Amino acid sequence: MYILVKTIVTALLIVGISECGKKFSFIGGILASLPITSLLAFIWLYQDTKDISKVSELSLTIFWMVIPSLFFFLCLPWLLKKGWAFYPSLISSSIIMAVVYSLYVIAMKKMGVKL
Repeated sequence: MYILVKTIVTALLIVGISECGKKFSFIGGILASLPITSLLAFIWLYQDTKDISKVSELSLTIFWMVIPSLFFFLCLPWLLKKGWAFYPSLISSSIIMAVVYSLYVIAMKKMGVKL
C-alpha cells in the first residue's frame, strides 16, 4: 500500500506540473525546476530507512549531478529552434546529456570527488 501511495503522490505532482505548463509555461517551468522530485525522494528514503546519512549522501550526489543535466536543457531548445522535430530533438538532447554525464563522472573521479 505504501508503494502505491508513493506512486500516486509522485504521479499527481508530475501531471499537475505538466497541466500547469500548458496554460502558464513560466509557472510550469518554475514548478518543474523546483527540487520536488528530490524532496519526495528524500522523504521516501527517510521514511523507508530512517537513515539521515543516506539522505545526506543522496542530497550531495544530486548536487553534483545537476551540472551535467543542464546540458539537456540547453540542447533541447537549441535543436528545436534549429528546426529539428520534437522527438529527434528530445532523443538527441538525451544522448548528449548521457555522454556529458559519462565524461563528468570520469572527470569527477579523477578529481577525487566520490559520487
